[in-house]
Amino acid sequence: MVARAHTVAFQGVDARPVEVQCAVSPGLPAFSIVGLPDKAVSEARDRVRSALTAMAIALPSKRITINLSPADLPKEGSHFDLPIAVALLSALEIIPADAAESTVALGELSLDGSLVPVVGALPAAMTAAADDRMLLCPKASSAEAAWVDATQVIGAESLGDVVRHFSGQSPLPTAQPGEVNLTRSARDLRDVKGQERAKRALEIAAAGRHHLIMIGTPGSGKSMLAARLPGILPPLTAVEALETSMIQSLCGLLDEGGINRTRPFREPHHTASMAAIVGGGKGAKPGEISLAHNGVLFMDEFPEFPRTVLETLRQPIETGEVMVARANAHVKYPCRFMLVAAANPCKCGYLTDPSRACSRAPGCGEDYLNRISGPLMDRFDLRIEVPPVAFTDLDLPPSGDSSATVAERVDNARAIQANRFRETPHLRQNADAEGKVLEEIATPDAEGKELLLKAADRFGLSARAFHRILRVARTIADLDGSANIHRPHVAEALSFRISARVMA
Repeated sequence: MVARAHTVAFQGVDARPVEVQCAVSPGLPAFSIVGLPDKAVSEARDRVRSALTAMAIALPSKRITINLSPADLPKEGSHFDLPIAVALLSALEIIPADAAESTVALGELSLDGSLVPVVGALPAAMTAAADDRMLLCPKASSAEAAWVDATQVIGAESLGDVVRHFSGQSPLPTAQPGEVNLTRSARDLRDVKGQERAKRALEIAAAGRHHLIMIGTPGSGKSMLAARLPGILPPLTAVEALETSMIQSLCGLLDEGGINRTRPFREPHHTASMAAIVGGGKGAKPGEISLAHNGVLFMDEFPEFPRTVLETLRQPIETGEVMVARANAHVKYPCRFMLVAAANPCKCGYLTDPSRACSRAPGCGEDYLNRISGPLMDRFDLRIEVPPVAFTDLDLPPSGDSSATVAERVDNARAIQANRFRETPHLRQNADAEGKVLEEIATPDAEGKELLLKAADRFGLSARAFHRILRVARTIADLDGSANIHRPHVAEALSFRISARVMA
């Protein structure tokens, strides 16, 4: 007789179904696990044996074989402990076979039989719901899984609780979803003295999810401005929150099972490796660009990142997803993020400061900014110079609109875009529009079109730059509440694209 239980193996944000088969047969005593397990899965036999011993359950003096099917799918992680234990208990007729087969289980076992929380409970619940099965997991992981209301989620604190639940002695209650977290940043745009043009660029970028690069001398406020971007971004929609939480669940970033409605803001250091930024490493884990999905990826000291890392951003920026390819796996992650970059104008940082002399000007700036390739720079919709703020301006009272006021305008613009793209769910913001959709929504009036064509001819803009200017102009018109794109909207979009000191 072969007893069966079910679990999942993670490939990106997808949880692939895995059947755990247990056979107890005559022969020399042995406990073997087959089906392409990694080291953590192979060690499960010792944890399961110790947990059963703690419950005063002795394994028979027979040959125990655990098969993880499909056998050619790599199995990684300690969450296979609980389904192996459930299949074994079913084979020993300690728990009913039908109960084990109707359950998707995942969880790590301690030597005393207690269950340790694991990552990936939310994607596992999605798979359990698709297979019309119940999900059994550690109690600490049940709150996040319970957000999938299409299936029953049971959280247990120990293997003993699992046995008592399946035997009917002490049924466990259905888990309840965690809290919905929504926190607005306490950093206000009014705290930034001056830099009104940069604030306007942040507003446009937030409204249409446009990529932005800021170039300025050290201490001019680039990082300060970027840190205030979360305060003007709208909360995640229900669909976006689920997408983002799936990735965070795989990385164990969900706090007490709560779903976060605040948009991610990731700021990796410029020494980060390619695997850390794009994804990869052991198990092809998601990188910073996927953790920033539906949020912001802020890369300070942008030219200091390795050239290979910067160049790998080009394709994810265009497609909104990244394929992490390895010899034994091809894993796809979503990464629809807004890239905000900050850079000094040259190595010393003072090329554009008239009060200081750069000894290697202008070659210093050309060499430094040339670390950013032309194709990558072409993908930035907004490019601004952030000049230094005079000391006398630091004593001035706060100026400009507060983050709350700007956030209200951004919310209104996003609402217009949500209504515009309601029939095309794969498009959400103006930055996603392309092809016929872009022609329909972003065709300027006669004066605006004439200005755009003259600028394209004068500055030799690429087709990508031409379309990105149209997208930005559409966002500016949305912020103004205008149904049509007029010449002032095109002019402002062009002003953020073409600059004497920022590469065009």
